Amino acid sequence: MEAARRGDPAAQDRLVSRHHEVAWRVALGVLKDEDAAADAVQDAFLKAFRSLDGFRGDARFRTWLLSIVVNEARGALRRRTRRRESGLDDVGPVADTAAPVDREVVIRDEARRARALVEDLPEKQRLAVTLRIDEGLSFREIGELIGSSEGAARVNYHHGIRRLREKMTE
Repeated sequence: MEAARRGDPAAQDRLVSRHHEVAWRVALGVLKDEDAAADAVQDAFLKAFRSLDGFRGDARFRTWLLSIVVNEARGALRRRTRRRESGLDDVGPVADTAAPVDREVVIRDEARRARALVEDLPEKQRLAVTLRIDEGLSFREIGELIGSSEGAARVNYHHGIRRLREKMTE
């Protein structure tokens, strides 16, 4: 951290290497678009490195960085909703109804369905579920990232999981 604060490019590269993947997944959870998530993460790292002198160490660097990522992703989402675009890639592949259904296809379909249902959750529930399941963050860390208490993060997680269970059985 101290070397990165002094502007050491190698230290900054190590921080990026260590935290880039989780930052990208968090941004992707908010934006649901890989390119937009990559842009938000890049902007977040730039902001973080410019603000390293202000990092007091009250939280872990990862938690501090992820809060910047969430803010950048939310800002990008607000800007994107003002200007709606869709590309041909959004259409996706056409299913072959003549192909036989096997176990792997059913599992992939259910996983895809669950991911789609997660995307339909309210933002705080969606973030709580994905940060807990995909990233293994504690409820305290999740609370810091979504701007709530540890207890509220726990409640958002459990409500999100309950909603997913209900929707999966429909």
